[in-house]
Amino acid sequence: MAKDQYKYFRIEARELIDGMGRAVLELEHGSGDSIAEPVARILRMAHTLKGASRIVKQPGIADSAHEIEDIFGRYRYKEGRVAAEDTNRALQILDGVATKLAALDAPAGTAIALPPPAIGQTPGISGGQVRAENARVSPSASETRRAPQAAATVARDDGFETVRIELDEVDDLLNGVAETSVQLTALRHEIENLERARRLANSVAGTFARHTNFETEATGYVVSRSRTLNAVEELQQQLERVTRNLSGGVQQVSAELEQVRESANFLRLLPASAIFSPLDRAARDAAQSLGKQVRFAATGGSIRLDAHVLTGLREALLHIVRNCVAHGIEIPAERLAAGKEASGAIRLTIEMRGNDVVFACRDDGRGIDVDSIRRTAIQRGLLSPSAGAALDVDGAIQLILRGGFTTKNSVDEISGRGIGLDAAREVAERLKGQLELRSEPGAGTTIEIRVPVSLSALMALEVESANTVAAIPISAVRRTVRIAASDVARTVESETILFDGEPVPFLPLNSALTSAVFASHDTKRQAWSAVIVESSEGRAAIAVDRLRAAANIVVRPLPRSARSSALVSGASLNAEGDPQLLLDPAALVARAWRAQARDAEPAAKKRACVLVIDDSLTTRMLEQSILESAGYEVEVATSAEEGLEKARARQYGLFLVDVEMPGMNGFEFVSRTRADARLGKTPAILVTSRNAPEDRRRGEQAGASAYIVKGEFDQNYLLRMTKELVG
Repeated sequence: MAKDQYKYFRIEARELIDGMGRAVLELEHGSGDSIAEPVARILRMAHTLKGASRIVKQPGIADSAHEIEDIFGRYRYKEGRVAAEDTNRALQILDGVATKLAALDAPAGTAIALPPPAIGQTPGISGGQVRAENARVSPSASETRRAPQAAATVARDDGFETVRIELDEVDDLLNGVAETSVQLTALRHEIENLERARRLANSVAGTFARHTNFETEATGYVVSRSRTLNAVEELQQQLERVTRNLSGGVQQVSAELEQVRESANFLRLLPASAIFSPLDRAARDAAQSLGKQVRFAATGGSIRLDAHVLTGLREALLHIVRNCVAHGIEIPAERLAAGKEASGAIRLTIEMRGNDVVFACRDDGRGIDVDSIRRTAIQRGLLSPSAGAALDVDGAIQLILRGGFTTKNSVDEISGRGIGLDAAREVAERLKGQLELRSEPGAGTTIEIRVPVSLSALMALEVESANTVAAIPISAVRRTVRIAASDVARTVESETILFDGEPVPFLPLNSALTSAVFASHDTKRQAWSAVIVESSEGRAAIAVDRLRAAANIVVRPLPRSARSSALVSGASLNAEGDPQLLLDPAALVARAWRAQARDAEPAAKKRACVLVIDDSLTTRMLEQSILESAGYEVEVATSAEEGLEKARARQYGLFLVDVEMPGMNGFEFVSRTRADARLGKTPAILVTSRNAPEDRRRGEQAGASAYIVKGEFDQNYLLRMTKELVG
């Protein structure tokens, strides 16, 4: 059976054509007070169609979408009406695209696409109708009230069908399962009543059996002992049979309902990995068209999300990935000159944070060009020259996130109209989420979309601690290890172990959660099972009593009224229907690191304040905990620039400075402070992974009082040097 390479493209393109047709007609009819919204909608859909067409190698359709962009790009900042010749031409183009789409060959065994319909009507489908490549099915009354929101593929002997699944109907099914479960609970109570009746019958039968001479008159009738005993025994047998059959039937129905519930939950969820391939291809094609080299990588694909959430995010992420290639990644020659690899890197990370799912797309390109944004903003009258002179990175980001802003002087196949980020932000807002952009000059840009999810599924590692079972997302688990008591380094501040040659905080799970169901930490234990959990904040070793198994779980958010630990991000139901906690990896790691400072023994008196400057959270927290346990007050800075600002604001007894940091490095920080009349009196210790003689000499020339190599890090040496320099 031949593979239908255009199966999903036909579905997406038909929806885009339909949406653009409706918007064009809306403009032609003059409905609404402003043309801005329908024009922006057309531009976003045309931009998406153009990118999708390039991916499946349909340049004719892509050129048509590009022409649509040319027509309506002129109206983005205009008011009034769109010229009739422009709407007529747009409708003609969309008719042509529909014709091209219908002409795409389907594989053997599958009927060819239906002829293109009139513009404004989706080809071969209406309303909430079930969509299939092989057949046209008339919608029911309920289907026409709902818009299709999710897709699923069903294998068949004669080909593949792509069917639109109604999420509302799946939800109705789930609600029906829940209601049936409630009724089953009521039946279980009735079974208990039957059981009580059976026990009563047994008691009556026993009474009759013990009395050999039993005869009574009731309403004039004489009842013999034998007849009464036979009746009671028959009642006893009937009650026993009904109880047994009903109990077994309820249990079977309950198990099957649970299976239906689980299947329905997974039916309405899609794995995040479903969007990885088109994003990878989009990055590749965009890079090829611009003469660049790009590597795309993604993690977190096992997380399953509501289909409408993932579908919307796919659209947004396609824009973001292309934006990273066009505006972030440099050409190979420029990257090599900057000391980077010729091939740029784009990495997508998907993770659960509390009740939200976070899609973070990071590139290692040039970062935001503030100067270019400043020039463009001034040229377009968005900023005055004086305001432009004061523009910083944060201000530049705000300009970029405004709709339609672009620094490109010409439009190409990838970018040039400022639509990409605008579309991504619109998707995030539609999903009641938010888009955040961060950038470091020369180091790259991170675009993060965070949206709440009502239902998700993921692979998780189940662990047991203090007779409580909890789950940790498997995407955050780096390794499971066995920890002996001798492997745990106990200091005044906390407990740590070595993992991959680096110290990480050691935190027993049963002492991490404040819920009363967790027991206190047993310090006399000889060994633990531990899970090395990693998040964007670092790593931590979480000790548990027992590792259970990895399992796919469906996660629901906790009700707002439910009071729970900040470490708990949601709950799922196990096979018995009991709730099971899902732990937040980022919160676990943060809790482990905070424990070092919070659990420290109070110092007798505070000594001089030390400013720790390092862009690594792990190093900052380790050095801070060591110094605070020795009685020093500690403040931290994540960059040399921030450290210099803090140093000018108050008096410190010592600077503990990392050498390799983005922007200003440690050598430059020490040199600047030595040149300052006030700051030059504060000693500085450089901490670095560089151990070459020339690096040590450079540190001495900069004016550092001591030089510590991370690979040879010794907390006793650090404390001794700190004491010598500041007392």
